[in-house]
Parts: sequence; C-alpha cells; structure tokens
Amino acid sequence: MWGLMFIVITILVVLISYFKVQPFLSFLLVTILTGLAYGFNTNLIIGAVQKGIGSTLGAILPIILIGAMIGKIIAKTNASIVIADQLIKLFGPKRLPFAFMIIGFIVSMPLFFSVAFLLLTPLVLTTAQRQQMNPVYLGIPMLASLSITQGFLPPHPAPYYLVTHLEGAEIDKTLGWGIVISIPAMLLSGWLFGMTLKTIPANPMNFTQEVEPVNPPSFLSSLTVILLPVLLISTSAFFKHPVIELISEPNLALFFSLIVAMYILGFRRGVKWDDMRHWILDASKEVTPLILTFAGAGAFKEILQLMNIGNEVMSIAKNSAVNPLFLGWLIAAMLRVVTGSSTVAGITTAGIILPVLQQTGVNPNLMVWSIGAGSMVLSHVNDTGFWLFKEYFGVSVKHTLRSWTVMETILAIAGLVGVLVLQKLI
Repeated sequence: MWGLMFIVITILVVLISYFKVQPFLSFLLVTILTGLAYGFNTNLIIGAVQKGIGSTLGAILPIILIGAMIGKIIAKTNASIVIADQLIKLFGPKRLPFAFMIIGFIVSMPLFFSVAFLLLTPLVLTTAQRQQMNPVYLGIPMLASLSITQGFLPPHPAPYYLVTHLEGAEIDKTLGWGIVISIPAMLLSGWLFGMTLKTIPANPMNFTQEVEPVNPPSFLSSLTVILLPVLLISTSAFFKHPVIELISEPNLALFFSLIVAMYILGFRRGVKWDDMRHWILDASKEVTPLILTFAGAGAFKEILQLMNIGNEVMSIAKNSAVNPLFLGWLIAAMLRVVTGSSTVAGITTAGIILPVLQQTGVNPNLMVWSIGAGSMVLSHVNDTGFWLFKEYFGVSVKHTLRSWTVMETILAIAGLVGVLVLQKLI
C-alpha cells in the first residue's frame, strides 16, 4: 500500500508541476488510477469521486465564494490600500512581516483558516505590491499564525474536539497554555523562516486598482468590513441566544458581512448596482480554478479513505514504544500527510490515542497540543491550504513546497518541542 501511495503522489506532483496539467484533471486521473490499482470496481471508484467532491465542496464552497466576493469589493473600492497604508504608517516597512503575523493571530482566533485567509490575503498582497516587497516573504508570517490557531487553539474544530473528547482536558488551560506554545512556534516558522523567502518567484493575484478612486473609503469603514466576520463569529462564545447562534455561523456571518460591505464600501459611496453585480460575478470566475482543485483533492481523499489507510497507521502506532506525546504527534502527522486535512488528522488521532492516554496518565492538555502540532506537518498536494497559497500568491508547486510546506513543518516540530518542554514544567 505504501509503495502505491508513493507512486501515485509522485505521479500527481509530476503531472501538475512538470506537465502543467490542470490540478482538477490531475487529481481525477490519479484518483481513478489509484482505485483501479488497489482493485476497486468502477462503480465504487465513481461513487468515491462523487462523494469526495460533494462533501469537500459542500463544506467550503460558500466560504470561498462569499469570501472572494468580499475581497473583490475591498479591492475595487481600494479599501485594502487604505488599510495597508495605515499599517505602513504604524509599523514601518521593515516591521510589516511581524505586524501581519500578529494581525493574523488575532483575526484567526475565532475564524476558520479559509475565512481568515480570504480576508487577510488581499491586504498582504496589496501591501507587498505597494511596498515592492516579495509577497511570500510578507505572507508566510501571517499564514503561520493562521495555521497555528487552527491546529493548537479551541474553538477551532480539531482542538475543540480534542479538548471535549480527551478526558481531563480543560478548555481554559488548553487555550491559555496553547497561546504560550504558539508564540515561539509562530516566531520560528513565520517571522524567522519568512526572512529566507525574499527571492522566491511569485506572480500573485492583483487586489489593487490601477486608478485611485476620487472618494476612497475611510480607514474605519475599511477596517469594519475586515473585522465584522470576526466579531460576528466570536459573539457566540459570549452570548447564548438563537439569533446570535444564527449570525455567528461562519457561512451566514460572511453573508451578512458581504451585505454590509456592499453597502458601506459600495452603495453608500455611490457605486451602482450594475458595477457591483459585475464585481461579484468576476470574483466567482476568479476562484473557479481553485474550487475545481478542491473538488479534485476531495475525490482523491475519498479514495484514500476507502483504502483504509487509517487502519494501517493505527497498526503502526500500536506497535510503537515511544513517549505518548510524541506518539500522538506522530500519528497525527502520518494521518495529515495521507489525508491532507489537519482537522481529519486531529479528530482521528483522538480515537486512536485515547487508550494510550488512559494507560499512561499523561496530561491530556499536553496531548491536545501535541496532536494539534502533528496535524500541521508536511502539507502537500492533497491539502486545500497548499492550493490556496499557491493560487493566491502565484508560486509554482516547487516553490510552494519550498515555502508553505516547510513553514507548516517547522511550526509542527516547534510545537512538539514546546509541548515536551512544557511537560517538564507543569
């Protein structure tokens, strides 16, 4: 099985990076070849393709489309330029990578990775263009902070699931000490490693208008549109009410934020509906290749799950005699590499590691962070985050591996080291 995995992933990388085959078609071909090589019949393979595409797009399609629409409105009205200029004045050009790392950490605390990515990436790319900086150098620190909150800190799905399913884990301690562990991991993988990426070739999406508007939006209006989804989604953590639960659901929070963006940045400033309609349509067209890539990755992921690779990983884990915290990290890392999903890796590892946790008596809060760190390692072509970064920042597969994949791996290792150090202290 592992030989087959190595072969099909190699084929996938070669098709996309060397032969320049569109990722959706590459994923589809490799998915079919993998199923046939494993011995699945045609109906099972086609069913897996349909299920994988449906489940993947069902979860992320609204967020991608609405997030892209908000980003387009921000770009067309030059709200991103207004915010970027204020950041430059406040922090200065030399400290912008550090500034975006901190902003990313704050904004992504209550937001899913994809939502935070779609909100903040236009700001990064606009600032990089206006300051003539390499967008990868500026973006990696911000993306490191987004990845860390997703893997380490509740209420993100995998950490929250781990806290609630590993007996003895406490959400306040997990969140508090998780932030402490996040800081050095974020500095190493984002800020320091980002300094080595100043020369990576990139041709990013353009979120800057060539013609400056006569009546640009205010900084407050621009910032309101960026932060509104954060505020809406986080309200459910403080208030319990049916209406609050409705508007704090991520898809609906983004939808309400889109309406606000259309009014504050558009209609209130004299933008016509015909123009707004074209902006929204253009935004949908621009993310179509990305949506197709996610669809293909979902099909590939489904065929891997049918092959029961998780059972193989469990078999390896049960026959190991290592530090339980490292074992949790390793299981999550293997599942991450195979499935491409940090959330799937974290949630699956919880069920695998629970008997080990009960037998060894290791601190369950430490296990939450260890699994979270492992679920970040070695993001590659079966991870949707990999393709988000590649398409928005306009880098090749080779340089995405050189930047994005290495950054994710550094933070995963730094997180594990932080957990092992903390084990000696608490």
